[in-house]
Amino acid sequence: MYKFYIKTKEEIEIIRECGQKLARIKKVLFAKVGEGVKADEIETLASELIKKERAEASFKRVPGYSWATCVNVNAGLVHGIPQKEIVFKKRDIVSVDLGLLYKSFNTDCSFTKGIGVSPESVRFLKAGREALGKAIQAARTGNRIYDISEAIEKTITSYGYSPIRALVGHGVGKNLHEDPPIPCFLPGKKEESMLIPDGAVLAIEVMYALGKPDLVRESDGWTISTRDGKISALFEETVAVTKDGPMVLTT
Repeated sequence: MYKFYIKTKEEIEIIRECGQKLARIKKVLFAKVGEGVKADEIETLASELIKKERAEASFKRVPGYSWATCVNVNAGLVHGIPQKEIVFKKRDIVSVDLGLLYKSFNTDCSFTKGIGVSPESVRFLKAGREALGKAIQAARTGNRIYDISEAIEKTITSYGYSPIRALVGHGVGKNLHEDPPIPCFLPGKKEESMLIPDGAVLAIEVMYALGKPDLVRESDGWTISTRDGKISALFEETVAVTKDGPMVLTT
């Protein structure tokens, strides 16, 4: 049985401070992604910025993973190792995922950026940003996790794309990954879905693909890509659920 890890107002304020630090880092990394840049340059810059913020890289605390970021290109969806061999090219779709630990609390966020992309890819990325915005607005006290998933699935499928079914968003706090799971699709009946309480903090992730949603793990043991090799994208923010509505902590 899943549960929510309810945060106090004081804890949410600490997570908000952590989120503001992560937002500053994300903004710099977003600007850095461009043609000719290597994935390990994103990793190096992220590590420097995390140190400057007097925080820690959440991902380095994941057993077996040694990097502050996950960097994925085109068919790569999540968990991509930021290797120097990966050089961003024109028309690439680049996703960067990173988490921050500060004062014992985590925040998590991701962005996807196109490099000189086609009109089709511009539309593809627009769908993800729109879906995330609608999912965040659904993260309200008294709503259900179902409502968040519905916002993602309806938006993504309305554009003709495929929500990922094998991976989910999640709660976040003292641990990087907490209950409950937050699917990008509707897994069951609404009345069976968990009610969202005041004080929940959620890492809402929009993961989707241009083609089929089926995934495969690459030979590096970490990178998860679309099985058909078509492009994918990931948009994520950490959001606190308050009596005044959803509060985005990582922008």
